[in-house]
Amino acid sequence: MNDFRRPSLPGPLLFEAQEGGHDPAEAAAAGHRIAALLVRGPNNPTDAGLVDRVTRLADTEGLGVIAELWATAPADTVAGSLWRLYLLRTWVHRQPAQAAREFAAGRTWAPVADALAGLVDPPSPDDVVRLVDTVVGGIVRSDFDVILDRAAAFAQVVAVGRGHLDSGDPVSAARLFDLATQLRHAAALERRSQLH
Repeated sequence: MNDFRRPSLPGPLLFEAQEGGHDPAEAAAAGHRIAALLVRGPNNPTDAGLVDRVTRLADTEGLGVIAELWATAPADTVAGSLWRLYLLRTWVHRQPAQAAREFAAGRTWAPVADALAGLVDPPSPDDVVRLVDTVVGGIVRSDFDVILDRAAAFAQVVAVGRGHLDSGDPVSAARLFDLATQLRHAAALERRSQLH
């Protein structure tokens, strides 16, 4: 009698058990899908259920858990745009006084877009937090391009302010200006239905 047995192929549990066992391509694809659902809305009942689960996850674990899926997404994608919005919002929430100071300084040197009108002069840290929450808060809407433009205008004004303050950091000001440029470009793509 032959004692030959066919070798078993490793299953998914073996790969998941390995250190770093998650598939970066799958994580990126999941991030893009979740981003599209949050911005574009669900297309079917299955998608609606996923949006509900994502919303509950964001409420219980924090948006950072979901946002990490967007961290490597290119700037000219929905997921990449959401990552940049998340970074901007997180920074303002962590350092509202600095954000208000830099925004106030930037308004002196850079014109404020009409979309940012309504802030008191000069804005308090709470005003700046409210502004960013308003800009980032309405993600599931048809005017995603406007949200991106408003965030870009805010980031640009802050970048200019940071660059002009004596305590400012020109390297981080340049990065913030790049973020504003990326958001503005994403808004233009969104208007042409080319942001995916």
